Amino acid sequence: MTIARCFAFALAILVITSCAAVAQIAPGSYGDEGNDNPRGNVHLGMPIAIPLNPTARAVHLGFGVVVGGGYNFNRRNAVITEYMWNDLFPTNEALAKLRTELDDPTVNASAGIMTFGEDYRFELRGKRLGTYFMGGGGLYYRHTDLSHKVTTGSSITCTPELEWWGFTCTNGTVTENQTIGSWSATAGGVDGGIGFTARVGEPPYRFYVESRYRYSPDSRINLSLINISFGIRY
Repeated sequence: MTIARCFAFALAILVITSCAAVAQIAPGSYGDEGNDNPRGNVHLGMPIAIPLNPTARAVHLGFGVVVGGGYNFNRRNAVITEYMWNDLFPTNEALAKLRTELDDPTVNASAGIMTFGEDYRFELRGKRLGTYFMGGGGLYYRHTDLSHKVTTGSSITCTPELEWWGFTCTNGTVTENQTIGSWSATAGGVDGGIGFTARVGEPPYRFYVESRYRYSPDSRINLSLINISFGIRY
């Protein structure tokens, strides 16, 4: 995941810089709430990934970074472009099954997802506290790594855990003599959730916490998880 992580952080820095520039050139305020109603919006947070089945059969908790920015049509309605990167860690059960089926007790595994998409946000915002609902869609990129390349043998039963790490199956069994070191895929996906805000310092800065469901289908194993995110928004 070294290249993927470097790409993730580089893109995150680019998005943060771009969003900050937009915030600087956008009109400072509108409406009767003064600076609490900027034209532009920017956010930076830390998402905690909680996988659901069938994803949870292969990986459990993960951590990452999310950045985004967009345009506020008015106090309640906004559109947001967002980038998220999350590491995902294999479950003990999945790792044990991987080692057993491959007959290799030394193999380790890691995984990560990246998303880039557009969301609509409907917000009910008071002077101090607020809540919002948001949803949208975009591209979901997932990448898995094994600590070293492995080659499959014969008569290995196909399971979601093995498919998650990139192994292909034929008639219910893992395809023989395939060598896997890493695997990646890109597909469309959707998300939706709810969040809460509290003003910190001078407006329009707010602390936020949100829960968002994410889903991306795949021919092998679907991505399904909940992100609990904490951060600061403008």
